[in-house]
Amino acid sequence: MSAAPAVSDRETESSSWAVVNAAGWVRVDEAEADPAGCMAANARAAQRLAAACRARNLPSVGFSSDLVFNGEAGRPYVETDAPAPLNIYGHSKITAEQAVTEAGGLMIRTAAFFSPYDPYNFAAHVARTLAADQPFKAADDLVISPTYVPDLVDIVLDLLIDGETGIRHLTNDEALTWADFARRIALALDLDPGRVRGVASEEFGWTARRPTFAALGTSRGLIMPSLQNAIDRYAVVVREAQFTSEAEALVDGATVGAAARPGLRV
Repeated sequence: MSAAPAVSDRETESSSWAVVNAAGWVRVDEAEADPAGCMAANARAAQRLAAACRARNLPSVGFSSDLVFNGEAGRPYVETDAPAPLNIYGHSKITAEQAVTEAGGLMIRTAAFFSPYDPYNFAAHVARTLAADQPFKAADDLVISPTYVPDLVDIVLDLLIDGETGIRHLTNDEALTWADFARRIALALDLDPGRVRGVASEEFGWTARRPTFAALGTSRGLIMPSLQNAIDRYAVVVREAQFTSEAEALVDGATVGAAARPGLRV
């Protein structure tokens, strides 16, 4: 992604019908110490890829963030709201948005990913921590709109097939704090929501400023399922993983214990 010839050569040699750019710099706090690196990965690479796609008449989609906003609107942001980022990461995403949309591509603003297939997302950390009977700290002064990755993938592919362009906001249509999101995950997995400790975001010592209200709404039509529906489906997959873990342990003659509790394998 960082080398222009490599981007062009890869697209020239492929038989792709569209390009999905899910690469980029995701370490929001580290970007404050290395703005050049963040801009190179998120902005300039996106510009080169968008130009290569436009030259070959290939539909393309990239991904942006709720962090392009400053949180001062006091309501969910829609696609036509003016960006005003508080950090380097947000600035890099605005530059990428401009490049992709000017090249006729689709740019998706989304936030707070969760998925049963990724062990590093917020919901996975909640599940593992509570399953180990440990308290879990989460910000209760930052409002976000969680996004279930399987839903996002389905909808993005549909939009590409339909030839959508411009900026779209895609989340599971609910605004809540990180702490409340953690409690909803806990309830869905039959874990103790009382172990979720809502704390001020300043306790985490983050370098980059975050908007206090970064919920995403849409003026282009609601096409994602509700958050509760997504959380319920997430929990079903996690429970199936728990059942598989218990069955494997029994077959192997092992004792089924904490390692097979809900959430540990997400």
